[in-house]
Amino acid sequence: MLPIFDPNDNEAGLKLLEDLTNNACQIQQQVLEYILTTNLHTGYLKSFLNGDSIKENFKNKVPIVNYEDIKPCIERIAIGEPSSIISAQPITELLTSSGTSGGQPKMMPSTAEELERKTFFYNLLVPIMNKYVDGLDQGKGMYLLFTKPEISTPSGLMARPVLTSYYKSSNFRNRAFNRYNVYTSPDETILCPDSKQSMYCQLLCGLVQREEVLRVGAVFASAFLRAIKFLEEYQKELCSNIRTGRLSDWITDPNCRNAVSSFLSKPNSELADLIEVECSGKSCEGIIKKLWPRTKYIEVIVTGSMAQYIPTLEFYSGGLPLVSTMYGSSECYLGINFKPLSNPSDVSYTLIPNMAYFEFLPVDKDNKKVIQAVQCNGATDHNGKQEEDGKEKDVEAVDLVDVKLGHYYELVVTTFTGLYRYRVGDILMVTGFYNNAPQFRFVHRRNVVLSIDTDKTNEEDLLKAVTQAKVLLEPLGSLLTEYTSFADTSSIPGHYVLFWELKTQGTNDLPELDPITMEKCCSIVEESLDSIYRRCRKKDKSIGPLEIRVVTHGTFDALMDFCVSQGSSVNQYKTPRCIKSEEAFNILDSRVVGRFFSKKTPFWEPFRIETN
Repeated sequence: MLPIFDPNDNEAGLKLLEDLTNNACQIQQQVLEYILTTNLHTGYLKSFLNGDSIKENFKNKVPIVNYEDIKPCIERIAIGEPSSIISAQPITELLTSSGTSGGQPKMMPSTAEELERKTFFYNLLVPIMNKYVDGLDQGKGMYLLFTKPEISTPSGLMARPVLTSYYKSSNFRNRAFNRYNVYTSPDETILCPDSKQSMYCQLLCGLVQREEVLRVGAVFASAFLRAIKFLEEYQKELCSNIRTGRLSDWITDPNCRNAVSSFLSKPNSELADLIEVECSGKSCEGIIKKLWPRTKYIEVIVTGSMAQYIPTLEFYSGGLPLVSTMYGSSECYLGINFKPLSNPSDVSYTLIPNMAYFEFLPVDKDNKKVIQAVQCNGATDHNGKQEEDGKEKDVEAVDLVDVKLGHYYELVVTTFTGLYRYRVGDILMVTGFYNNAPQFRFVHRRNVVLSIDTDKTNEEDLLKAVTQAKVLLEPLGSLLTEYTSFADTSSIPGHYVLFWELKTQGTNDLPELDPITMEKCCSIVEESLDSIYRRCRKKDKSIGPLEIRVVTHGTFDALMDFCVSQGSSVNQYKTPRCIKSEEAFNILDSRVVGRFFSKKTPFWEPFRIETN
């Protein structure tokens, strides 16, 4: 299913993309036929199809599922049962998602073949960038890449994030030379398990090779901004290392030390002085272009929740383009941005038809209401059901080539690795077509209200956390009457802000705010959030302490008045549990009478899979 091409051959790569997008319908049918034929006798598909691989029966009999529906199958594999439960190919690892189930990361099955598919996908990005940016083979990319914690399941399979999986694979470590994709960071610094040592060494290597750097970036905008903050804090020490030709003693990882030492083979006072001058200004505005003057663009994901970082990136970038090249998930890699230099707000991704079999559940255009699954004979029906004016209507999933321009959909995938008609949870809008392949704008994650980094906090989890915390107030005679939230990215790292309206029992008076109690409320909210949030807070340090801002009585009435003035119905109004508009934020923030931060870092440890 994977065509062979040389990523150094731009013409061949572009021709391949033309073939894939021109023949999207045919390729999708081939993908589904291959997946069904290969996996027809797995326990999962056999229970629905009984050996029948006809597409119509697949759509009629195999249900569209959420993670909770397939979680038992994946957990059985994690504790040692055979892969044939869901996949004819051996499951070689489990990829942990940023989404959670029961407070722990979701686990997606993966195979050795899937690593080849990811490598193929990455290679497709090269000719696209070369089409729009000249001379990328005349220098290097300073990409700040990191691994995350992993665990060994009872079966011996590793469970780890998708990017950690790829960086640790032989596909990455033994990759063929590609003159268009040479990194300043040695692999040893990327694979270093200590994130602080990894960051320091990668930045040091990038500074030493500054004249060779043609592009900079990280996977997510939030990670790149943390690197800039780190650079601000450690620039004197980095310059000292460059000036003396000696690596700081606190870098103890032997692989990092050995790899970086080759770049510090001799002192370089001239370079150290230059970097100190550039970093000594009153402001770091435009610092990227100053430190890496040949840089042509910054490559980071700035779509979805990462769009909140665009103003800060633009401040540091010195006018460099912000490039989002790809759209992927733990389930599978999905789409490529065919116009990488477009404005971040205009980014669309073309789904590559041989990555998986794609279906789409229509979503209500006006309020982005996600289609709910329907129960039929004890299983989820193949149709979705959506409310319209108080009535329900059946909505069928449509194929990739049948989506309509301007319509909204939730993505459903059938993968090569054992997921069948699985709801990814991404809401997409069709923005156009490239040949016969549709292009999509990422709108948002289903149900997610807060996100700073890789965390994804939904409304239900936020409610549970707030409910746990407000119990502390009741013995003091205080009641929480309303709340909402806001992802504050004005500082690095960003942090969650909760706006609380409180009153004294029996009155509308604002209670006396006890700082110790309010700080404990902040800590309890954090302890009650899921494993991904707590890992970002404790291990990755990519999220700052949670903050509660107490507002005056009547603040949420003012918020309602504003929402109604913007077109919301008074009768149907519900307090938004997350605010994104500047006007709504200003209404709340102008009425703040107390600010409190969590003083404790929440508990976190890598999740474990228990055997019964």
